[in-house]
This record gives sequence, C-alpha cells and structure tokens, in this order.
Amino acid sequence: MKFKNLASVMFAAVFGGLVAVFAYTRIVDNGDGSYAGLSKPFHLASFEPHNISDVSYPDLTLAAEKAVHCVVHVKVRAMVERYSSSGNPFYDYFYGQQRRQVPREGFGSGVIISADGYIVTNNHVITRSEEIEVALNDKRVFTAKLVGADPATDLALLKIEEKDLPFLTFGDAEAMRVGEWVLAVGNPLNLTSTVTAGIISAKARHLGINSQRSSMEIESFIQTDAAVNSGNSGGALVNIRGELIGINTLILSQSNAFSGSSFAIPTTIVQKVVDDLKEFGIVQRALLGVSFAQQSSDNFNKEKEALYVENVVENYGAAEAGIKVGDVITAINNVSVSTYAELQEQLSKYRPNDKVEISAIRDKKTQHFTVVLRNIEGTTQILLGDNSNVVLGATFEEVSQREKRDLNLRTGVKVKEAGEKLSGAGIRNGFIITSVNDKPVNSAKDIQSIVDAVEPRGRIVINGVNSRGQVSYFALAK
Repeated sequence: MKFKNLASVMFAAVFGGLVAVFAYTRIVDNGDGSYAGLSKPFHLASFEPHNISDVSYPDLTLAAEKAVHCVVHVKVRAMVERYSSSGNPFYDYFYGQQRRQVPREGFGSGVIISADGYIVTNNHVITRSEEIEVALNDKRVFTAKLVGADPATDLALLKIEEKDLPFLTFGDAEAMRVGEWVLAVGNPLNLTSTVTAGIISAKARHLGINSQRSSMEIESFIQTDAAVNSGNSGGALVNIRGELIGINTLILSQSNAFSGSSFAIPTTIVQKVVDDLKEFGIVQRALLGVSFAQQSSDNFNKEKEALYVENVVENYGAAEAGIKVGDVITAINNVSVSTYAELQEQLSKYRPNDKVEISAIRDKKTQHFTVVLRNIEGTTQILLGDNSNVVLGATFEEVSQREKRDLNLRTGVKVKEAGEKLSGAGIRNGFIITSVNDKPVNSAKDIQSIVDAVEPRGRIVINGVNSRGQVSYFALAK
C-alpha cells in the first residue's frame, strides 16, 4: 500500500514537470523575453545588479594639489596679563596676587591671493596679536604685517614681503549651487595642509555671530558639510576647479568639534573687503537707508519670506529714490533677494556713491528705483582709515603692543613715511609721535583733527620717542 502511494506521488511530480516545460516552450518567445500569444508583447524588466564602477565622481585631486600650496599656517603671539599667587595666602590677602606678563599663542589659516604676498584670513585669528608669523606649505616662514581688518565681516588682510608666490584666484561664489562638491583646506588642530571634502549644504546663512564683534555685522555664509575644526579658520573653500569661493570661518557644535556643519564667507564679500582694505585701510560700507520687519506685507505673498520695509531713514538714498514703508524689496540690480543675508551679500559689492537698481513690490505691482548708496555718516564720500590717511605729507602706522610695553608708552602712532615736511623738521621714519600740541595721539586721524584746529601758519609741536626710547620734540608751521 505504501509503495503504491509513493509511486503515485512520483508520477504526479514527473507529469507536472513535463506540463510546465511544454507550456514554457509554447508560450514564451525564444530569446527576447516577451510573451507570445498576448495582444501586445510584454517585456520583462531587467534587474541586473548595478555596477558601482559605472558611477561618475568628480576628480578633486587637481583642486587639492593647487589649494594646499596657496594656504598658509598663521601663528600669532601676544603678551597678556595674568595674576598668580605668591604662595603665601596671607600676603595675597593683604597685598593681592602678583600681576605678570605671560605669552599667549594662537594659530589659524590664511589664503595667498596674490603673487606679491597678500594673504586673507579671519579677523578673529589675528585680533589682539602683537606678532604674526606665516608658514608656507614649503616650510618657509615670514613675518606678516597687518594691512587692515574688518570685524563686521570677520576678515583681515596680511602682507608678507615675497614675490612669485602661488596664489588662488577668486571664483564665482554666487554661481555655486547647493549640492556641488567643495574642498576645505587649512590647518585644523595644528595639522598643516589638511584637505577635507563635502558639498554645499545651503547658501546665504545668517547666524548673528559677527554682531558680537560689530554693530555693522554682515553675514551671508556658505554652509557645507566639509569637516572643519579649530585651526581651519581663515583657510580656503574651493570648488572642483581649485578656485577660491569662500574663507572658512566657523562651525556650529555643542562640543566645539566638527558635527556636520561648517560655514564660509563667500568671495562675493571677501573680494570687496580685500580691495577696500588695500586701497583705503577700511571697508567702504554702502547703505540703502532702510530697516526691515519680520512680518509679511499685503504687497507680498504672506507664505513667502520677504524684505518688508519697516522704516526709511531720511536723507539716505532709499528715501530720496522714493522707497516707502510697506514696500517689499525683491531684487538689487536684477539679482533676486528675499532674506536679509542675501540683501547684505549684494550690497557688500558696492561703495558709497554707487548707483543700484532696486526692485520692489508696491500695491501688488513691481516698481523700480535708482538708489545712490551712502556711507555710515550719510554722505557719498569715501572714508579713510587710519593706516591710509596722509597728514602733513606723512603716512603713519600703528604702534604694536610690544613696542608700547618695551618703551613704556600709553599712546603713540609711528611714522611710516615721514615725507618732506616732517623730514625737514628732523623727524625720521620709525619715530613714534606720542602727542601733538600736548594732546595724546594714537592714530593719523587724531593728528589730523589736531592739525585741522591749528590756524594757518600756526605752530605745531610734536612730541615722541625714537626706537631707543629717547624723547624728542619738534616744532613746525602748519
């Protein structure tokens, strides 16, 4: 009985297999994977495993090789006051702890932007420093001079005396798109010539960081996920062609270490700041003369972010052009703007007395206004910085904290180029002027204001010291 059951099962299995083979050969068309006998051929989808070697990734090696030679290691030193115990608690209680000078060192990165030695870095890297040293990728070391700094954008410009240096050219940061590959090059954690890669995560980020350094803060950061840590500040953010598109500046992290987001100042802002610092010593900030509110306006779709004009300042360009409270600014010179950061980035390209075309929505219609931009003083004049001003035919530079300490000075401004008038009175390059007409001075602007108050052909008395600390005074006519 059991044998008969087993034979029946085997017969059924063999018969079923023969039927399946017969059906397959009769229904399926040989070779093309389509079903015959249907009104329309039906093709099976191909699910072949994907070959990862077919994926195309950008070649970042050339950009990295170019950038590492143009990014420098910036080291700063300064003397700071510290209080320390004498070891005797009773002495410390009655006489206080001892005050002494101790060295403070810091480090960061910088980017060579010209063959003759101009280097851009962050202001927070060099602020309050007395000595700035720059180490190139080929291990050569130079003493750097501070040309100028701008706390509002957290940028600074350095200069070393060398020629034929490798340098990065400025790329178009505005043309970069979210998702594009970028490289961050710098000296994180004192590790020189480090390259990390990532993509642009967002553009025109406003974080409010620079408001801690300046009331005129300007922020429109490029956000990336390229790894950046302490020491990367001032380094390069480059595109896949090795062009400079930003200066790496900060990270947002609860642990003070990289956690996925880093931020760079776009070259849209960097290039203008560098040009101004080289030419004038300070940045020529151009203002519209309006302030904005967060709430929406009836002139615009309330679901969209918008630059709603809340206040218009009298005697500034916007008021004179006819911009009113309630207008919604949408573009500057045909470049769309919808956030304050985007507006700042566009305005940062211009100087006082430049004309810009402002597009704004009023009564649900787009109108256009030609605005003459003004400076912070409300005029169209170019402002001069202390290190670019010329007084009495001479130029001046800041006295370092070390020189003041060594010469026991509280005030002073150093003569950089004495010129004919001061040279004729006996003043030489390097002389430190401490007072003019018995009034202390710390800048060329201080000297200028004193000289302006002197009557024509009036007497000007200059007091100061030379590099050896010898006190001298000189008298000359205005």
